[in-house]
Amino acid sequence: MQRLSSHTLRTISMPFGMVVGALLCRQIVAVDSWSGGMLTPVLIFAMLFFTYCRVDITKMRITMMHFWLFAAQIVGAMLLYTLCQPLGESVAQGAMICALAPIAMAAVVIGGMLGANIENMTTYSLLCNIGTAFVAPFILSWVGNGECTLMQILTKVAPLLIAPFVAGQLCRFALPKVALWVADHSRISFYIWLVSLVVVVGRTTAFVIDHSATDLTTEIILAAVAAIICVVQFMLGRKIGAKYGDTVAGGQSLGQKNTVLAVWMAQSFLNPISCVAPTAYIVWQNIVNSYQIYRKK
Repeated sequence: MQRLSSHTLRTISMPFGMVVGALLCRQIVAVDSWSGGMLTPVLIFAMLFFTYCRVDITKMRITMMHFWLFAAQIVGAMLLYTLCQPLGESVAQGAMICALAPIAMAAVVIGGMLGANIENMTTYSLLCNIGTAFVAPFILSWVGNGECTLMQILTKVAPLLIAPFVAGQLCRFALPKVALWVADHSRISFYIWLVSLVVVVGRTTAFVIDHSATDLTTEIILAAVAAIICVVQFMLGRKIGAKYGDTVAGGQSLGQKNTVLAVWMAQSFLNPISCVAPTAYIVWQNIVNSYQIYRKK
């Protein structure tokens, strides 16, 4: 009975967290401003530290699955931009950024809950985020304002990705008993991530309210396109993962996106209204995650 209760809590917690974030968006923005913008970075660091203490670095391997996932991400971004041109430039940019965004840092947490190989996902998370930092400036210069640079993206992803990984591995080496305790309680990372989800949704909701576009039709199209892309990416990722014996890792790696980075890239280098697509993607990917956790009963 206790297991069922815990399972039900995890299933409904993501939709509930998104609703709370949207309703309390002003309060969340105020708290985030008071913290000097450090609220989200601290939550992400703590979440990944709990997860990376479980990662055995000797089991990390670069595989062909990682190559095909990254290829699908980059090719998919350029293909979507071209295919969505008839719907308007801002829609094409929004669709492109939903595919170009790298794997979410929290994907390893959700993937671990769903039974994925966390060493496999950690390897791809490091490769994908750094690889995207090298490729994204060229694509964003092609479709955007041409001001994006490698260092701008690296400074966004590298500290929050590499620092908790290094801290987790140092803890495993220097404080094995502490690392073992953290690894045994790694489910705490899910609840830390849930709090970060509330913060992200609150911040993006406030942004959309403050910068609402006059063209409601475009916003609806962007949200609908993001939903289709989300489902397709999860399905394609699962197909790629299945060929290499890790269906869940494939689906999470391609489907669960670093939407915080995606929204920032859209706001900084593209038509600002295009950020509606990655903002909506936050909702869609977490609905998919809720369903997967429900099915994992």
